[in-house]
Amino acid sequence: MKPCVAALALLLAIPATVPAQSPRITTPKEEFGHNFGDDYFLANYQQIAAYWQKLDRESDRMVLREIGKTAEGRPHYMAIVTSPANHRRLEEYRRISRRLALAQGLDDQAARQLARDGKAVVWIDGGLHATETLGAQQLGEMVYQMVSRTDDETMRILDDVILLLVHANPDGNDLVADWYMRRADTLQRTIAGLPRLYQKYIGHDNNRDFFASTQAETENINRVLYHDWSPQILYNHHQSGPAGTIFWSPPLREPYNYNLDPLLILGFQTLGAAMHTRMAVEGKPGATMRSGGPYDGWWNGGIRNTAAFHNTVALLTEMVGSPTPMRIPLRMERQLPSADLAYPIEPQAWHFRQSVDYSISLNRAVLDHASRNREHVLYNIYTMGRRAIERGSTNSWTPNPKRYAEAAEQLAAGSAQAGESDAARRAREAAVWAALRRPDLRDPRAYIIPANQRDFPTATKFVSALRETGITIHRATTDFSVTGMRYPAGSFVVFTAQAFRPHVLDMFEPQVHPNVFPSPGAPPTPPYDNAGWTFAFQMGVEFDRILEPFTPAATTFAEVPDWNVNPPPGRVLASGGGSNGFVMDLGVNNAYIAANRLLASGAELWKLPGSALHVRAGRGAASAPALERLARELGVTLAGSSDDLSNGRRVRPARVGLWDQYGGSMDAGWARWILEQFEFPFSRVFAPALDAGNLNAKFDALVFVSGGIPAANARRRGADQPPIPDLPPEFAGQQGRVTAERTLPRLKEFMENGGTVIAIGESATALIEFLGLPIENHLAENGAPLPRTKFFVPGSLVSARVDTTHPIAAGMRGRADFFFDDSPVFRLGEGAAAAGVSRIAWFDSATPLRSGWAWGERYLEGGAVAVQARVGKGRAVLFGPEILKRAQPHGTFRLLFNAIHGSGM
Repeated sequence: MKPCVAALALLLAIPATVPAQSPRITTPKEEFGHNFGDDYFLANYQQIAAYWQKLDRESDRMVLREIGKTAEGRPHYMAIVTSPANHRRLEEYRRISRRLALAQGLDDQAARQLARDGKAVVWIDGGLHATETLGAQQLGEMVYQMVSRTDDETMRILDDVILLLVHANPDGNDLVADWYMRRADTLQRTIAGLPRLYQKYIGHDNNRDFFASTQAETENINRVLYHDWSPQILYNHHQSGPAGTIFWSPPLREPYNYNLDPLLILGFQTLGAAMHTRMAVEGKPGATMRSGGPYDGWWNGGIRNTAAFHNTVALLTEMVGSPTPMRIPLRMERQLPSADLAYPIEPQAWHFRQSVDYSISLNRAVLDHASRNREHVLYNIYTMGRRAIERGSTNSWTPNPKRYAEAAEQLAAGSAQAGESDAARRAREAAVWAALRRPDLRDPRAYIIPANQRDFPTATKFVSALRETGITIHRATTDFSVTGMRYPAGSFVVFTAQAFRPHVLDMFEPQVHPNVFPSPGAPPTPPYDNAGWTFAFQMGVEFDRILEPFTPAATTFAEVPDWNVNPPPGRVLASGGGSNGFVMDLGVNNAYIAANRLLASGAELWKLPGSALHVRAGRGAASAPALERLARELGVTLAGSSDDLSNGRRVRPARVGLWDQYGGSMDAGWARWILEQFEFPFSRVFAPALDAGNLNAKFDALVFVSGGIPAANARRRGADQPPIPDLPPEFAGQQGRVTAERTLPRLKEFMENGGTVIAIGESATALIEFLGLPIENHLAENGAPLPRTKFFVPGSLVSARVDTTHPIAAGMRGRADFFFDDSPVFRLGEGAAAAGVSRIAWFDSATPLRSGWAWGERYLEGGAVAVQARVGKGRAVLFGPEILKRAQPHGTFRLLFNAIHGSGM
C-alpha cells in the first residue's frame, strides 16, 4: 500500500478561480457520435476522461481532479460539480464537512452553525464492476447534465450540494467497452468471453476491499472519503436488478450491524423512501426494496458498507441494463403490489437508455433530498460522530443476539411461574438486565497493540489499514502502564472515543450474527456476504481490550499522522565467536520477504526445526551491511548463530506455478497479489500447459486456489470452452479447463516425481477424490453431507489447533483463526498414517466460532482443516478453509509460504 501524496496535494489545491462559462457545453452526441445509453454503444474510460477534461474547460460548475493512479497506471479522475460560487469557497466547505464528520472540539451550537454555513457533500460513483456497464455510462451522462441543465431543481442542487462524481474502475471500463465495441457488426457485440479480470488482480472483489485497502483504486477512493471530504451521502451504482423488476434500492433487509448508529439506519430508510417516491411520481415502475433483494445491513468491506461504518448514509442500487436491447421477463411473484414492490412493471422490451434515465432520476432524488435537507444531513453526521465519541468515553454495551436470546429464555421461564407478583417480575427483569450489563461485558475504551509482540510488522500493516480508513491512532513515545499492564514504547493505542468508532469496533470485536431462518425448521437465510470478518483476528494481531478509561498524555502518546505506517527497524544482532550465520524467525511474515530477496541474490538459507531460518554468513546479499539494510526496511531481526546445519534442510528458490484460467479467477488474482507482495517468484499456468505434461521440468510447486480443480461433475460439464473469435494473441494458450481425463493424470505424475501440489478449498476436495487418498468428508452423516438445517457456516472466522512442529506450520502459533466459508473439513480415514497422510491443523473444540455465524458448529469438532499427503516422491498439501481470502487472513499466509519453500528443498 503506497500513499499517493501527489494526488492528495492536487486534490487539496483547489483554485481560487475556475474557468469562465463557455457559450455552450459539448453534448455527448457531439463528442462520441452517440448519446450515453444508445443501443449497442459503450464509451470507454479514455473517451469519458477526455470528455470530462473538455467539460472542465467549458464549464464553471466543474473541476476535474486526479485522485491517484489505477492498478494499470491510468489517471483516476473525480469530477467536483457545484455552483461557481461554491467553487470559489470549495476548501472552506471541505473543511466544514470534515469538521462535522470528525465531531471533535464542537458543541451542538457550533455544529448547527457549521451545518447552516456548509454545503451537503454527496458522492456518486459508477463503473466499479465494469461488466455492469450501466454504471460508467450513467455517470458520464450525470456529469453532462449537471454542468449543462438550467432548470430550477438543478440550480438549487448546485447551490446547496457539492457533488463528487467518481469513476470507480477506469481500467475495467476500458477493457469491457473495448471488448464490446471491437466488432463492427452491432448484432455481434457482446461482453461475453472477456479474456481477463476487469481489475488487474481481483475483478469483482474490488468491492470487497474497502476496509483492507489493498488495491490502488481502493486507496484512491478511501483517501477522498476518509481523509479529504467525508461526504454525508454516498450512492454506489450496481446492476442487475432482480428478475421481473428494474431495480432494487434501500431500505435494506435485516439484519443491520449492531455497531451502526440509529440515525444511519433511519437514514437508509428515509433516503430510500425518497428515491422510491420520486420514481413513482415520474411514472417509472419496477422498483423493489428490502426483501426484494439479498442486500442486508450487516457486512463491512464494500464501498458503501465501509462508508456506513463512518456514519455516511451510504446506499447502493442494483438495476437492469445492457447496451444490447433486452427484455423484462414476466415473473408473477413480482406482479402483486406489496410494501416492498409498490409499483410493479409489466413485461416488456427494454433499452439501455431507459436504464440511464432511471439512474439519472435516482441520482437526482438523492441530490434533491440532500438539497432540501442540507442542514439536517450535515448536522446528523455530526450527531452520529458526537454520540460515537460519547459512547467511547462512557460505559457502553453493544447488543449481542446470543446474550439477548439467553436473556429472553430466562424471562420466558420466569413468566411461566404461576402467581408471580409485579414486584417479583420487576426484580427478575432487573436481574436479567443487570446480567447483560456486567462490567466485564462492556465495550472497550481503547485497544492496545503491544510493540513487543512476535509479528509486530504485520500488526503495523493492520494499523496502516486502519489509518487508510481514517481511524485516529496514537503511538507510545515512552513505556507506559495501563490497568497494571506494562507496554513498551512504540505500541499503538486505538481509542474508541472517536467519530468512526463503529468501524474501530468492527475491526477489533467479533461479529455476532443472529440466527436468521425464514421459518422454523427451514434452512437458514444466508447473509449477503460474510457473517464475520474481524480484521485483527484475521491478521493474527495481538491486542488488549482496555475496559477502563485512561487519557492519552501528550508526553506519552503521539497521534500517528502517516497514511502508511512503517514497522520499526529491525536489527542484526551479533553473537559470540564461532557464529556461522544469522537466524530469522518465520513467525514474522516479513521474514519471507527477506528470505525471498536473499534467495534471489544467491544467499544460502537453511530451514531448521521449528520456526528458525538460518542465513549463512557471507558476502553480497548475506554481508553484514546488506542484512542490516534488510532488517531496517522489513522490521525483522537477524540474530547471530552457530547452528548445526546437519539438522536442517537447504532452502532453494522454488519454481512456482499458480493456476489461472482464461477470463481470470478472483481467488487466483488475490493469490497473485499476495505472492507479489511477499516477493515469491512465480508464473501463471493455464490448463493447456498443465495438460502438456513434463511439469517437473518447469515447476517445484503448483498452487490451485478454489475453483482450480473443480469437482467431478463440474469437470464433466465444463471440460472445454468454446473458442473465442478474434482472440488477441496475448491470450493464446489460456483457453480450456482442468479435466479429469487430461489434467489430473499430469498432476499425479508431477507429484509422484517429487512435485508439490498445494490445493485450497474445493480444489483440495477434488484432488483428494481423484487421488483416492484416505481422507473423508468430516461434515457428513451416514455417508451424506450434512444439510443446511443442521450445519451452516457462511464466511466466518473459526479457531483451530495447529501442530507447530509440522514444517508447513513453521512460525505459526498453537492456535490460528481460519476464514471458513462453506469450506471442506477433512477426516483422516483408516490407514491414513501408513499412507503418509498427516494433519497440520484441526478443530479441537465443539465451539470454534470466533466471529460470524456457525449453525451446528459442534459438527466441526475433530475435523482437520489442513493436511499433507505423500504421493510418490512428492506430496499434496491440502487446505479446507480459505487461507488467502481477499488477502485479509495474514495469520494463515505462512501455511502457503512454508509449503512453497518446502517444495524447493
